[in-house]
Amino acid sequence: MACLAAQGRRVPSEAVTTLPELRARIDELDRELLRVVADRLAVCEEVARVKGGSETPVIQPARVREVVTTRRQWAIDSGIDPDFAEQLVRVLLTETHRIEVANARPDSAPDKEAAPAGDRSGLDTVAARIDHVVVAVADLTGAVSFFVDRLGFHVQPLAEGPVPGIVAVAAGGVSVVLVGRDAGPDIARYLDTHGTGVQHVAIEVLNAGFARAALDAGAAPLLTDIVVDAHGMEQFFTVQDPSSGVQLGFVARTGHRVGLSGANVKAMFEALEPT
Repeated sequence: MACLAAQGRRVPSEAVTTLPELRARIDELDRELLRVVADRLAVCEEVARVKGGSETPVIQPARVREVVTTRRQWAIDSGIDPDFAEQLVRVLLTETHRIEVANARPDSAPDKEAAPAGDRSGLDTVAARIDHVVVAVADLTGAVSFFVDRLGFHVQPLAEGPVPGIVAVAAGGVSVVLVGRDAGPDIARYLDTHGTGVQHVAIEVLNAGFARAALDAGAAPLLTDIVVDAHGMEQFFTVQDPSSGVQLGFVARTGHRVGLSGANVKAMFEALEPT
C-alpha cells in the first residue's frame, strides 16, 4: 500500500519498524482523518443553516477558487503533490454542496453499510475513479470551441507538449481528450469506420498488473498487454464490447504525476485491429 511514510513524510516519531505496526499506525491515522472530515462536515451544516437564513448563494465561485488555490499551496508547503491535494479538496467541496442543498446530513447513512471485504471483486478492490474520456471528433477546432467557449472547459497541456490532432480539455477534475483526423492515419481510419463519439473511458486503478490479472481471470476480452510510458504510467485496454459499444482503458499512475499523454492516446488507436 502506498503511503506518505513510504515517501519519507510524516514518519511517526516513535520507533515503528514492523509491517503490522506500520499498518496499525495507518489505521490510526485514517480513523483520525475521518474524524477530522466529520468535524469539517459538521461545520458545513452550520454554514448551510446560516446561508439558509440569508440571501447568500449556495455556490460562491470566488470562495471555491480561493479554497482550491490555498489548499494547493498548503500541500506544496507540506511536501504533498498539489494535484492530489486538489482531488481531495474537490471531493470535500462536492459533499459540502450536497449538504448545503439538502440543508441537513442524513443520520449515519441508515441505507448504507460497510460491505464485507469478501464481497468485493478484484476490480472493485483497485478501481479508483474515471481518469479521462477520449472522444474522436470530425471537427477538432469546432469541438475545442464547444468545450472551451460554450461549456467553460480550459485547454489542458499534454505531457509532451502540443500534439497535432489531439487537444485535452479540463474543468476542475474532469478531463476529456479530443482526437481529430490530423492525429494520424489510425485515427482517420477509426473516424471513417465508427464516426465521432466516445472512443474509450479510462479508469484509474491502484495497480495495473492486479487489475489486468483480475479481468483476465474473469475471461474479459482484453486488447493489449500492460504498456508503461516514459513517466512510469501503466495502462491496458479491453476490446470494444459489441453489446454496449463501450471500450475501457485502465490506468495506474505509478510514476511521476504528469499531464495526459498524446502519445498514449495515439498508441490506443494504433492497437485497434483494422476493420
